[in-house]
Amino acid sequence: MFLRRAVIAAGGSAVALFAAVSVGKSGDDLVSLWPHVHPGRWDRNWDYREPMSLINLNDLNGCTEKEREDKLKKCDAKVSRHIYLIRHGQYNDADCESERTLTGKGREQADLTGQRLAALANEGINFNGIVYSSLTRSTETADIVAYQYFKDGPRIEAAFRKYIHRADPEQTKDSYEIIVCHDNVIRYFVCRALQFQPDGWLRMSLYHGSITKMVVYSNGDVSLVTLGDAGYMPPGKLSGA
Repeated sequence: MFLRRAVIAAGGSAVALFAAVSVGKSGDDLVSLWPHVHPGRWDRNWDYREPMSLINLNDLNGCTEKEREDKLKKCDAKVSRHIYLIRHGQYNDADCESERTLTGKGREQADLTGQRLAALANEGINFNGIVYSSLTRSTETADIVAYQYFKDGPRIEAAFRKYIHRADPEQTKDSYEIIVCHDNVIRYFVCRALQFQPDGWLRMSLYHGSITKMVVYSNGDVSLVTLGDAGYMPPGKLSGA
């Protein structure tokens, strides 16, 4: 159940994405974890990555104004993170977790999504990494690129804090990262990052295998570029929305 990060080389060949899915907690459980939202006001420190949050304030004691500015500047993010959230493919809704594997259609959806990502790579996007879980099944490893398993609300919130934030100060180039996960996780991440009211995520639907893209800019601003994009799939392959 531990999450792992792997560096991938995105080439011209199709990338097959396969994932199983856990039973998530109810909406109320996740909403209870939400920070208080102030309508009409953007919390610039939503990811706790503002320079004043990253520095030991004791280090500023006795500093000149110029020294203080230099110390804070070193903690500034300098580039953007482009985050691709991929919903798993259609799966068998079985009681036994070991049987909650992808259906035939789910595998086709995953393959189509992989082809879409490969096409983006051919257009010049250099994917830096992919987040997946240690629970990937051995029977699917030959074609699996990513699998992520979230069991409960606190883990979704913990994952948000770990993966959805502005770039580290040491990062010098924009990054393009893929996370494959459950639709509840994606909807939670999107609404949480955009600082929507907490019940907003309950009114969204995502197709299996769809792509949601967010950009977290160096100043902490967040843009939702696409939500549940599945336009690259034939109508007969769509499910889950």
